[in-house]
Amino acid sequence: MKFDLHLHTSRHSPDSVTDPFDLLRAAERAGLDGVVLTEHDYLWEERELAELRAATKMVVLAGVEVAGRGGDVLVYGITDPFRVPKGTGWGELCREVHRQGGAAVAAHPNRWGQPFEKVVRDSRAELDGIEVLSNNMDDDLRARAADLLVKYPHFAQLGNSDSHAPETVGVCYTDFGCEIRSNADLVRAIRERRGVARANPRFAGGA
Repeated sequence: MKFDLHLHTSRHSPDSVTDPFDLLRAAERAGLDGVVLTEHDYLWEERELAELRAATKMVVLAGVEVAGRGGDVLVYGITDPFRVPKGTGWGELCREVHRQGGAAVAAHPNRWGQPFEKVVRDSRAELDGIEVLSNNMDDDLRARAADLLVKYPHFAQLGNSDSHAPETVGVCYTDFGCEIRSNADLVRAIRERRGVARANPRFAGGA
């Protein structure tokens, strides 16, 4: 199943211009099977998600992009976002996410001069994976992320759009070799490294 797991909407991310329903339509055009909304430091409520699910046949889930101390971390499968507030150190963030039965994935590693490996080492962060493809990762960052997968083979690989506008939804995605219908399915697939990051051939230049 093809999922874009890093998406922002204008409803809950002030830096996004994407209406949630426009996001769904763009994801369908991109050939996706599911989306995961990851607003900045905000988790969509189930009643809100039900509104979106009624408008599409795709799987619609929600995670959070946490602005952690050291950089952004995508968290999936959590139930209490207030226990991973903005500014949480990566080590504690990962431990809390795992206590809640979730998975933690580093967003766009090494972006903006982030010393990714130093942050992981110093915080003793037990990450479940990293983004290796994103609309906001250039060729150098993608190459460095690929090297990290070799160095840290336990990391899951994710491809996402990190979209803030409808035209970039699904430009990169993760192709999972299993069925995903729930947060529990998604967390299991990430932890078992069932996904492959891909650039979407429907976009000119493949992102």
